[in-house]
Amino acid sequence: MIRALALLLALLFAAPAAAQSAPQGEVITTASGKVEGFIRNGVLEFRGIPYAAPVSGEARWSMPQPAAPWTGVLPAMHFGGACPQAARYGLTERSDEENCLTLNVSLPTAKAAKRPVLVYIHGGAFVGGAASLYRLDRLARGMDAVVVSVNYRLGVFGFMAPPAGTSGAGHVLGLEDQRLAMRWVKANVAAFGGDPDNITLAGESAGAASVCMHLMAPEQTRGLFHRAIIQSAACGTPLRTLSQAEAFTAKVAHQAGCTDLACLKTIDPQALIAAGTRASSGELLAFAPFTGNATQPNATMAALESGQFLQVPVLNGFTRDEMRLYVGYDVQGGAKITAESYPAAVRAIYGDKADKVLARYPLKPGEQPAETLGSLMTDFMPGLGITHCLMLESGRLLRAYTPVFQWEYADRTAPSRGVSIPISPEPGFNLGAVHSAELNALFPNFSNTSAMSAPDLSPASQELADLVVATWAAFLRGNPTPQQWPATGPGHVIRFEVGPIRPFDAWSEYSCDFWRAEYPAFFSSKETR
Repeated sequence: MIRALALLLALLFAAPAAAQSAPQGEVITTASGKVEGFIRNGVLEFRGIPYAAPVSGEARWSMPQPAAPWTGVLPAMHFGGACPQAARYGLTERSDEENCLTLNVSLPTAKAAKRPVLVYIHGGAFVGGAASLYRLDRLARGMDAVVVSVNYRLGVFGFMAPPAGTSGAGHVLGLEDQRLAMRWVKANVAAFGGDPDNITLAGESAGAASVCMHLMAPEQTRGLFHRAIIQSAACGTPLRTLSQAEAFTAKVAHQAGCTDLACLKTIDPQALIAAGTRASSGELLAFAPFTGNATQPNATMAALESGQFLQVPVLNGFTRDEMRLYVGYDVQGGAKITAESYPAAVRAIYGDKADKVLARYPLKPGEQPAETLGSLMTDFMPGLGITHCLMLESGRLLRAYTPVFQWEYADRTAPSRGVSIPISPEPGFNLGAVHSAELNALFPNFSNTSAMSAPDLSPASQELADLVVATWAAFLRGNPTPQQWPATGPGHVIRFEVGPIRPFDAWSEYSCDFWRAEYPAFFSSKETR
């Protein structure tokens, strides 16, 4: 069935036939200057193109400005440095490079005009990650598309409210960086053979939440993209306001020992990052975007309920076992989750709702406590936007105004260790299709490190990955109609797993009526068809 569906997608959305091949060292002229690309992994790649002026020193927390034009030819052979971040989870790597606002472009070597364009925003909880961790060749070849990846400021530099006295004050600078990159793509992608009137904005995790933010700022982003792929993020997640974010900035300054702007602008990047970590007190999304400001004027749920968002087709996706990843991190860090400790773990998360939750999600004989806890957390956790029911709720509200197609990556046989989580120590339970597990299907050997050393997919998992890529390619070319995409109800989702690809009622399977009744503040009271 997988092969047949992949062939059908290929026939329905076939790209124009390829013509002449591009030579090694092709030079393309952009509005900023000439760039020279190089062939790697069977595609033409341009790496490390600056789209913004430097943002270090006195320019720390400045609004991004277009890069100054250059003369001669810029050899776009190497990635730009990752934006400042600390190493995390034994995977992601430290960086101190503040002048990091670069992007990368990959395209098939065969000449063509007006290919669809995919702009990909990386994840990393708004504090980590880099465009350089993602090989773009599989998507460029498999979708016959121009694929762009973007670096943007992170953490205290990009998602903390900028201090008063900076040009970035009152803005979310990480999102502003992304928008400047999107304007660069709109202005320049035709030179790479891309169609500036057919741009899909995509992201996973924090990257997907960024896509949500751009959707919900239509006055700022209209015309910059025409479709959206949201992978593992709930657009309706409650966020801090500007005043709350500014109060957090004051905490960071206190932790950094800074009493004035001069100190904040000169303190070492890692010292400032460490101060942000102390101020956040372990909150997973302490550096999520904030609303009620020039970048993001609208509150998330209000925008979804009222239709105050960019009404473009949306491909809304998630993985089957999202939160087992974080249980795995805890176990690798020494946590013991046993049958005896399972009720206490549930109470620590759900408080006075724990008795009802335990009755709904009892630990059954023979079950692994860590697996059951991870699956429970995946269905719903208060305020966490990478849980099934909140992602489905966002899809339900979006669908009232615009076409939404929903899918779930459910390949529990594909590797998660070495992709989303370190290979060792062995967590001791079945991780399944955890948060970010699908990235290895889209980006070869994605390992959350510059080594790109994740295990290869098995033949069956690779076949499924090819179908995922074909599905994305179809979406880029006009998206499937409801007749071609058999999931029609607001909670209906296509499950992509090894074996039959089938629709299922995710809202029911993941007990979303139960969670909506227990936690109404995280759901909309608006009824939709």
